Amino acid sequence: MDLNRVQIFAQVVEQGSFTGAAKALGITKATVSRKIAELEADTGAQLLFRTTRALKLTEAGSSYYNRINKILSDLQNAENQLSAQQQLIKGNLKIVCPIELGQLFLGPILAEFLTLYPEITLDAELTNRKVDVIEEGIDILFQIADSGDTRLQSYALVNAHKSLMASPAYLAELGTPKVPQDLAKHKAIRLQSAHIEGAWKLFDGQSWVVIEPVAQLTVNNVTLAREAAIAGLGITAVPSIIAQAALEKGHLIQLLDDYPMSQTKVVLSYPQRAYLPRKYRVFIEFIYAALFKRWGTQVLEVPEFIGKDDQDA
Repeated sequence: MDLNRVQIFAQVVEQGSFTGAAKALGITKATVSRKIAELEADTGAQLLFRTTRALKLTEAGSSYYNRINKILSDLQNAENQLSAQQQLIKGNLKIVCPIELGQLFLGPILAEFLTLYPEITLDAELTNRKVDVIEEGIDILFQIADSGDTRLQSYALVNAHKSLMASPAYLAELGTPKVPQDLAKHKAIRLQSAHIEGAWKLFDGQSWVVIEPVAQLTVNNVTLAREAAIAGLGITAVPSIIAQAALEKGHLIQLLDDYPMSQTKVVLSYPQRAYLPRKYRVFIEFIYAALFKRWGTQVLEVPEFIGKDDQDA
């Protein structure tokens, strides 16, 4: 059954003319006439009497209209019910995020999100372990650097700019490194996890210099590395956003500014799917609104369903 032809026939009956049906449906009168002729040919029955002044239903046409009218009404009710269900955004989202990013960025905004969407529940795990999104049933994954998993749809959010830093007291005692090679003489706080390489990579203008820091302390937590550096234990490499307050207060000093470090990105991923549930969409839209508010033009990749108004907010 060609539902399109059935709907056109119903409109012809309700509008009383081919012209009225064409106007109501936004199609041409010729298209309406052709579709009705096709419907009559397929059913093997004349459905309408055509005169110069009006259209009238045949007995077969009247019986057919009464039956399809109920079907079309049921279809419309089903569509309205589905639309209403979709407007009520609810369900659970399982979110995984690196510990420090969750504490710094996600923590402050989740309460606001749940206030706006009280029918959504969140299970948020802050961890630095490697996860398998599909096997573990994870809905949204935040990670440092893209895993390259082709089963996921991923977007780079912002650069996680990283730099070397140490406390003024440590530098006063052991000196300030001037070139990457000087780092061999210094103590280090090595930061290493599933997402973070322990080696320091610095660009000298021509090539990358790789430094394997000699560490008295190795940690998998950015906040702990920052606090150890503030305490004067050695030089560490952490994202500037993690150490911003300490740098502004003079508790830490940024080192080797002329030798930028290799950078990583904060990436948002979710399972590839033909249809993105609304609970995913509203959460991702909310995350991007927070990103635009905080980092503006520094936001790297934006999904197509994020409107320009969201970006300008």
